[in-house]
Amino acid sequence: MSALRLLISTARRCPSTFALGRRGYAEVADKIKLSLVLPHQTLFSSTDVVQVNLAAATGDMGILANHVPSIEPLRPGVVEVIESGNSSKKWFVSGGFATVHPNNKLTINAVEAAPLEDFSTEAIRANLSEAQKVAAGNGSEEDKLEARIEIDVYEALQHAVGSK
Repeated sequence: MSALRLLISTARRCPSTFALGRRGYAEVADKIKLSLVLPHQTLFSSTDVVQVNLAAATGDMGILANHVPSIEPLRPGVVEVIESGNSSKKWFVSGGFATVHPNNKLTINAVEAAPLEDFSTEAIRANLSEAQKVAAGNGSEEDKLEARIEIDVYEALQHAVGSK
């Protein structure tokens, strides 16, 4: 028996075990419990978040309370957190995953992240130029591949800083 048929068969026999909560529209009073974490530290944690905007691999998305549970891979880009009172915080993440849990909980696991205001336009330009030279140069294929990844990140960062 396939795993899917086994799961469906089990769900029919024990409907209360697999019951999913009913989804509705987000209410103004509903908040998101957010954790933005790196492998070595927690950058941000709050229970007073109204909306989170992030750069998912499938496109930019906004997450409100009562969002459908899902796992989204992140591409290099900005994570914007909007708290009550419309205060906003922005971080640039190099990649990772956003996990939307039931009960209005969101966990963002990022490889690297820093507040958007910590970046210098000049430093981004210089590092992007250096990565482009390595990618176009005569180095090893490994060096060129790493440089292409750096180019993607610096281009996304340049766009994010330019649109602060």
